[in-house]
Amino acid sequence: MRAPKYFDAIGVSHIIYLPAILYDIMGLMHVRRLWVAGVVLVTAIALLPFSFHAERHLETATRVEGSEAESVRQELASRFRSPFVDRVVLVIQGLPPADSDEGAQALATIVAALRQEPGVSGVVSHLELRDPIFLGRGGGTFVLVGLASTEGPVESLVPKLHVLATSLEDQLRPRYPAVKLELTGEIPLNFDIRKASADDVRRGESLVIPATLALLLVAFGSLVAALIPLAVGQLAIAVTLAITGLLAHRWHLSILVQNLATMLGLGLGIDYALLMVSRFREAISAGHDGPAASVIAARQAGRTLLISASTVAIGFLALLTVPISEIRSIGIAGFLVAGLSVLLTNTLVPAVLALLGSRIDLGRMPFTPKLDSTRAARTGIRWRRWGRVIVAHPWLALVLAGTPLLLLAWQATHLDTSVPRGDWLPPAAESVHALHTLEQMDRAGVVQSLRVVLELPTDSIAQTDAGWNVLDRLTKQLASDPRCARVISITSIAESNRSSLSSLSRETRRTFLSADGRAALLEVLPAASVSLRDQVNWVRELRKTGAAALTGVPGASLTIGGIPALNADYQTIVGDRFSSVAALVVVGTLLALLGGFRSLFAAVKAIVLNLLSVAASFGALVLVFQDGRGSSLLGVPGGTGSIFPLVPIVAFAIVFGLSMDYEVFLVARVLEARRSGLSEADAIPEGMARTAGLITSAAAIMIVVFAAFTFGNFLVVKMIGFTLAVAVFIDATLVRIVIGPALLRVAGDWNWWPGGLDTTSREPTTTAASRE
Repeated sequence: MRAPKYFDAIGVSHIIYLPAILYDIMGLMHVRRLWVAGVVLVTAIALLPFSFHAERHLETATRVEGSEAESVRQELASRFRSPFVDRVVLVIQGLPPADSDEGAQALATIVAALRQEPGVSGVVSHLELRDPIFLGRGGGTFVLVGLASTEGPVESLVPKLHVLATSLEDQLRPRYPAVKLELTGEIPLNFDIRKASADDVRRGESLVIPATLALLLVAFGSLVAALIPLAVGQLAIAVTLAITGLLAHRWHLSILVQNLATMLGLGLGIDYALLMVSRFREAISAGHDGPAASVIAARQAGRTLLISASTVAIGFLALLTVPISEIRSIGIAGFLVAGLSVLLTNTLVPAVLALLGSRIDLGRMPFTPKLDSTRAARTGIRWRRWGRVIVAHPWLALVLAGTPLLLLAWQATHLDTSVPRGDWLPPAAESVHALHTLEQMDRAGVVQSLRVVLELPTDSIAQTDAGWNVLDRLTKQLASDPRCARVISITSIAESNRSSLSSLSRETRRTFLSADGRAALLEVLPAASVSLRDQVNWVRELRKTGAAALTGVPGASLTIGGIPALNADYQTIVGDRFSSVAALVVVGTLLALLGGFRSLFAAVKAIVLNLLSVAASFGALVLVFQDGRGSSLLGVPGGTGSIFPLVPIVAFAIVFGLSMDYEVFLVARVLEARRSGLSEADAIPEGMARTAGLITSAAAIMIVVFAAFTFGNFLVVKMIGFTLAVAVFIDATLVRIVIGPALLRVAGDWNWWPGGLDTTSREPTTTAASRE
């Protein structure tokens, strides 16, 4: 099929070009490549020391900017000046009951030590608040400890509290041998998730690096050639962590940066360097010397890498539009990894290759013959034959490969992004064990409480009977809900008697009553039987009902915070922003491909195939994690019932960019073959012969990288790693080696309309100096 010639007559083929400045930059890099490479290397080395402890500056707490949960937190900090805005729960076992004289004496020792600990802003226990909530089932008790760190995030106080708890255990053990003090709550849980994340990164790297090196040795048959992509990946990771560690001093960046930077750095860095080294080896096998071969490789691969990296970067930039610290952090880390990977590959790698020359073949494996033009010619024979089969039967190929993908993609329609069920926290963590202890005591609600702030329009809660009675009615109304285990408010503490308000401690008043007396906090503790999903639904129900209906006071306001409210806000924002992020990714990628190939059909085809890859990978995610089919093999017994809201939006942005890599590699080579004079029927097998082996090697490495992270303890990372591994596998097999070439054959010359076959497009400037 050939495009009508009259399209050229209207000048459409000259509309879409990559910005000329990119070619000028590439030309400058070729001319002064050693200088540019030297600057990049020195900068990278200067940044490396900042990468060693970057995780210390990354947060595990999730911040949803502008959310109702975040506004409650700010209200408690500024208006209430509450000492318990940030808090931990010290779970105590093995002591006499807290309401006994002996138990009170032991508890007083613990409370006194806590009050003297730097960073502790408040302490409340059964000694200060004679409430049955502190008397757990089975005799245990707990202490609420408020934190206020002036040096770094409040998480930095957790190790000091661990040391204090151990010291108190040693002090009390001679008299109470079974005593046990453990920390839990949102902050200790986040701290332990940080540790699990760091452990997963170390475990993942220990698995990935040897496996990746082995695959590179199989791909290149040379130790020197194999080490270059691996070094680029590691350097991209280190510099990314260094930069994000520095940025974390100013912005809230999530600990997920560590996992994603490692996964993507190894994947993209190796992927890009693999293409550059492959092109260089082709030029060497054709008889060029090192400097000349490096220029040829940089010119041929550099443009492809710029297109590929731009599509990846677009996906991550789109994540910056979501006002959630975790998602924005991933966007920053991914953008840095993609940019650094392509920068290192286009600067350092060509300079190293120019210096190596034919020594790129040093460390040749015994099973690999020496690199020469004959061997290079033989490498693509099987893929060329396969390409001819696809070209001869394109419709059959589309049906056979497309049907299973569509069936798998259909499963994505059942995707549920509510809070997963089950115990998905790191099982070995102390905070998780302490949380389970609270559950056995029937007091887990103190960790997962709804923090409800009621504000009245005129009446003062502290100074008028009308305001006091409104708060008292609301407290009792919420307490009567079967989902509620207990409501703690200023009225419940004062036993509904406003005259006893003056006898309460200043700490208690600041916790539950604002300074102006018009707003009050109600701590609503969910019953043990209420799941995380039901807690989220409860928050939404209360917000929908509204303060006026709940209190009977027109103009009253009700804002809800706490972990359940944060989960509700998180899900709502992700659901609302997913379509806009997807649209930004699709449109941005389309424009990047139009600029790169100057072909409308090639760009649209790439978008459609990417959407198919994403949908199929989401379908696999639903089958394995949500429905539990084979999830036990990944350390997740039984299905989770749903998928973390973070996973689909992040996976979409990442998968879309990564999948585009192989499309760019293949289409660029087919286009190159067409421009050299080959027909479409001959150019497709030629392009496959030149890229299918590269795509297979690169995909195998990426699959190993992503799959390694599915065996960690961090369920969010498990899900992301699995989705990326499946997407790359699908994309590198059925999509790029069967469906993509078949569509190219069906479309014929329409593939390159309006300006793809125009050979007058600018290339990077090359002068005699480029060979210096």
